[in-house]
Amino acid sequence: MVKLTAAATTSIPRIIIFALTIVYGFAGLFARDPWKNEDVIGFGGMWTLQQGKTLDWIVPHLAGRDVSLGAPFPYWLGASLIDLFGPIIGDTNAARLYSAICFFSAALAIWYATYLLGRRQEVQPMALAVGGQPGRKNYGMTLADGALLIFLACVGFAQRAHETTPMMAQLMGISIVLYGTVRGLDKPWQGGLWTGLGIAIVALSSNLTLSLIVVSSTIIAVIVSNAKLRFRWTLTSTVLGLIGFAIWPALWYWGDISPEWRHIAQEGWRNYPHMRSSPSIDSLGFLSVNFWAYAWPVWPLAIISLAHWGRTKQSGAWRAPHLCIPLSQFVGCLIYVLFRLEANEHDLMILIPGLSIIAAFSLPILKRGLISFIDWFAMFSFTIIALAIWIIWFAKVTGFPESTAANLSRLLPGFQTHFSFLAFIIAIIITGIWLAIVRWRTSRAPKEIWRCLIISASGTTLMWVLLMTLWLPTINYAKTYRDVADRLVQIIANTPGCIDTSNLGPAQLASFSYFTKLTLRDDPGCNLMLTHSSQEAKAYASLNKKNIELLWEDRRTFDRDERLRLYQITPVGKE
Repeated sequence: MVKLTAAATTSIPRIIIFALTIVYGFAGLFARDPWKNEDVIGFGGMWTLQQGKTLDWIVPHLAGRDVSLGAPFPYWLGASLIDLFGPIIGDTNAARLYSAICFFSAALAIWYATYLLGRRQEVQPMALAVGGQPGRKNYGMTLADGALLIFLACVGFAQRAHETTPMMAQLMGISIVLYGTVRGLDKPWQGGLWTGLGIAIVALSSNLTLSLIVVSSTIIAVIVSNAKLRFRWTLTSTVLGLIGFAIWPALWYWGDISPEWRHIAQEGWRNYPHMRSSPSIDSLGFLSVNFWAYAWPVWPLAIISLAHWGRTKQSGAWRAPHLCIPLSQFVGCLIYVLFRLEANEHDLMILIPGLSIIAAFSLPILKRGLISFIDWFAMFSFTIIALAIWIIWFAKVTGFPESTAANLSRLLPGFQTHFSFLAFIIAIIITGIWLAIVRWRTSRAPKEIWRCLIISASGTTLMWVLLMTLWLPTINYAKTYRDVADRLVQIIANTPGCIDTSNLGPAQLASFSYFTKLTLRDDPGCNLMLTHSSQEAKAYASLNKKNIELLWEDRRTFDRDERLRLYQITPVGKE
């Protein structure tokens, strides 16, 4: 039990939390190219569907490569958005509306799941002798606001939440499963519908391993929980979940695709992204190094919450829904990441919904010293980051300080800085809002339990918005293949034929397919070959008795390791 007054659970004004979420969600979605790696691969799959035929919709893949990109829902949604809004705002901007839909859906599901859990009897503050304790509704809303702020404050989530990757749909599906399971505690039919929908989304946006883990984690949570879900929830969620699992295989047969493509689709559903049959040492190493910074400040708050609520004197404390439901999903997703062949930051996104809900229940019991540490650490860190962003931008625009400007020119040769008045005004406004929030927090002693999160969530938003205004042209220049693709088009303007891309990675293939509109396919019979490895080109020539002639060599300016090469291929004995 915790002791709180009603004043401590005053909700954040709706306009503030709505504005913060909307600004965070939309910043960085527009006016940029698809970025290497996962962002452009996701967009490439969506664009191929939108440009393609029925087969492309049944088995998503990149143009010219007969390899499945996995389950189809993210590509269906992205391609549909390109169809609807591409002619108005451009294909890349329209595709990234997919990311916005997934992000806002996940945020809403996390808020409502926490709100419903926060209204339950087992988490209510102790009744005060003189009264004045918070009401259930206000307490639930305050905890829900805290969960949303924790979600927004997650440092490593910012860039990944704005990319067109299947993991965004997985994030949305898992968040909806959490909400539906909690909703089912008091409204079984409604909760079952949401749980089933979330399971269907996960099944249609991830591989079978994650889909089955999410289902298993939900079942375990329901069995362990001391608040039993009813038959109506079980029936509804099971029926909808099974429909979700059946939709894609049914399309393989209704679409009458060839056995070869059916096999490609099955392989994609089983093993895209690549999985291992045992925990991966590489993934474990990645987690042990990167998780702590990526999930700050979510994980320390979650640990505090588990330590407090897990040792309460109530019988079966660990079986309480506010612990066992989100914890079960977190553990399941953690197991999935460990079994990934080579985990990356995108995989960590699915760990955040469950942790955010658990972490929200730490807010009523945080000590003043820890609150001050979180506040001052966030204030200091994000102020330094914002100052660095401004200084480096100023050096790019004015050439002063000279040493900074010279370093930038060396890192990005050929980049031309253009002053954007709109970006400058937006950056000024967001910086002014940050300073006002810092002044409010340091000049007062607010009692609200969410006070230690407003600085962290605002700081993450400040950092991301500054990067996506002042630094967007620089980041875009460093992470896009547009300029290289333009130079490739000029080189082969008078050379008919197709280009063999068998030795290109998926990010390069997706980029060149979109930017060049050339005939690219994995076909050794093509008269041209595009590759980033001269050894592979020579091995190909030796194996197939071909002559190769280097026509063009180039690279992205920012990438000093990758070098692209275009070869002319002719049979031995021919000029």
